[in-house]
Amino acid sequence: MSTPETSRFVRLRVELVLEIDDEEAVTGAALRGIADDEGLPDAERTHAERTVTEDTAEALAHLVDPFGLVAGVPGVELHQASWSSERIDYDPDSPEWDVDDEDEDEFHDESYDDEDRAGRSG
Repeated sequence: MSTPETSRFVRLRVELVLEIDDEEAVTGAALRGIADDEGLPDAERTHAERTVTEDTAEALAHLVDPFGLVAGVPGVELHQASWSSERIDYDPDSPEWDVDDEDEDEFHDESYDDEDRAGRSG
């Protein structure tokens, strides 16, 4: 009997909703980060400064470091990361924002069935 190979790659999806109560602090932190980045070419620096100054959501995205989220996790090597930010209308009382109401089928592993839950193998 052969065992099917399992991919060693995992996609971790995280969604955060943040409230910005001090836009100047966020923008200032992003601008300091850009200024401290010695390897950033002048044209990219100018573009980044303009972008974070015009949009606080972009400033926040500039400050988020997905590499830092997993840097201390043993046995894990980050191969790819992408992230974005956008301003949204948020109502914590709306059913649309109920984190516990995720579509369970989206996260269901088809190879994990009721027999597996009962501890029997087929």
